[in-house]
Amino acid sequence: MTEKHIEDSSAPLIDHLIELRSRLIRSILAFVVAMMVCFALAEPIYRFMARPLQQALIDNGKDPTIVFFGPHELFFLYISLSMFGGFFFAFPVIGHQLWRFVAPGLYRSEQRAFLPFLLASPLLFLAGASFAYFGAMPLALDFFLGFETQSDAEGELSIAYLGSAREYFSLAMKLILAFGIAFQLPVLLTLMAKAGLVGSTWLVDNRKYAIVGLMVAAALVTPPDVFSMMLMFLVVYSLYEVSIFLVKSVEKKREDELRAQGYYDEDEDDDDDDDPMMKEAEGWDDDPGDSPGTEKGR
Repeated sequence: MTEKHIEDSSAPLIDHLIELRSRLIRSILAFVVAMMVCFALAEPIYRFMARPLQQALIDNGKDPTIVFFGPHELFFLYISLSMFGGFFFAFPVIGHQLWRFVAPGLYRSEQRAFLPFLLASPLLFLAGASFAYFGAMPLALDFFLGFETQSDAEGELSIAYLGSAREYFSLAMKLILAFGIAFQLPVLLTLMAKAGLVGSTWLVDNRKYAIVGLMVAAALVTPPDVFSMMLMFLVVYSLYEVSIFLVKSVEKKREDELRAQGYYDEDEDDDDDDDPMMKEAEGWDDDPGDSPGTEKGR
């Protein structure tokens, strides 16, 4: 290989690296801008995120108060919330930049096939985050606050929740992020089915292994408590069953396309097997002495 050939082969790689750098820069800028906007709106975001705890404390007859254990804790909490909100609001821009980088390497038909999943991914992430905020967090907080005990007799030990800001917001962000990612399971499995990596039969046959794997994943991504883990497992397992239905739809659509192109002849073969004339013809073929134009025994 000559030096000219080496330079020609390395040119496309350099172009791809330059394109990747520009997409990364745009994604980082979108994240930084969204983070700065969220930091400017840190107090409203803080109050919005604290609303499930506030409502749970009011429902349990408690004073809705959150405690800080350090003078710097609120400042760093605002930074954490702004980073979390920055990623959340910049996610569509990051996904768009990723698509713009990958799309030139795909055929037009492949682009049309992948575009619905690109649109569904942020919507499902938003659905998962909404489920965590409006469903999982209130249930979890009511469950945990139910362990409080108030002593009526003097000298007996009472158990009270002090409302640690760091612990609560850490729990809230983990649950929102975990459920948002978990809701991507139908998109992931359907894309793998389109690529021919998994099938509905394989998903059904390995359901018992999937249950174990989903329980382990739920234990890893959720806070260390049984309630959150079981809630996450039930949701993700339901999404797994929905994914099986979607994969079956993808397989049926692919089979219909192949059948329309003439690659599937199973129905014709089955009809031939059930046709009595074909069976009679097979009988003539088995007996060389009998044929439609000869008399038996001639």
